Amino acid sequence: MGSHTLGNLMNHCIEGGEDGQYGKLNIARFIHAKNSNATPKYLGGLHMRSWKCAIVVGSMFISLSALKAAENQTWSVKADYIEACSCHLFCPCYFNSKPEGGHHCEFNNAIKITEGHVGDVKVDGAKVWLSGNLGGDFSKGEMQGAVMTFDTEVTPKQQEAIKFLMGKIYPVKWGKMETYVAPILWEKNGENGHAKLGKGEGEVVLTGVKGPDGQQSILQNVVYWGAQKNTGFKLAKSEHHYKGHGYNYKYKDRNGFMISIESSGNVETKL
Repeated sequence: MGSHTLGNLMNHCIEGGEDGQYGKLNIARFIHAKNSNATPKYLGGLHMRSWKCAIVVGSMFISLSALKAAENQTWSVKADYIEACSCHLFCPCYFNSKPEGGHHCEFNNAIKITEGHVGDVKVDGAKVWLSGNLGGDFSKGEMQGAVMTFDTEVTPKQQEAIKFLMGKIYPVKWGKMETYVAPILWEKNGENGHAKLGKGEGEVVLTGVKGPDGQQSILQNVVYWGAQKNTGFKLAKSEHHYKGHGYNYKYKDRNGFMISIESSGNVETKL
């Protein structure tokens, strides 16, 4: 579909985490009161649970041209992640308005949707890969750019549904967003994970971090972006890379984790 700009923005109500949860509040905190002419405000240290409506990229993530949205349609997603970025463990972007080093956070998110739908379009078992760079300043909820790659088995209608769902999980503005199609390998073995994109354009290898009891260390009570629920960040050291669409990065011994998320809601009819 090519790149998209920030010209097609719209309001979306989202739900945050439970009381006491902290999340990536500084990379997605630009809000706008629904049905209001008030000037947008920045929420500083407020938790994601206090959000009302986030401005998101419209045409990229929430296009329903292939879905024929109707009254009372619902959406839901349950997904497993193999994720890595350029920060050291654990990624400070979840608690700050700038990444480690203050310049960039380059990432690879390999996502396997276990259950999901938008209206009558089901995406159970679909895989999608997000790669790109968050940039150096998250204070206004604006990310630099990303590439969304769909597995070759994902149909065009499912692609539209997945864009919508990713917009719910990542309710931020992207300066540039591109899409692509390539085979995605996704596999988990105990506390370790491995994902591969295409012929090797992207790859993530996770080696789980264990606590004193010999079990994988899990970071709890932290929000994952706009997801309503998660099972905790299962910490790992990562080795990962991505090359394509203007990106070229490679990292070793960096932040990584596996996580399962869940969200659901109603499809808005006024797009």
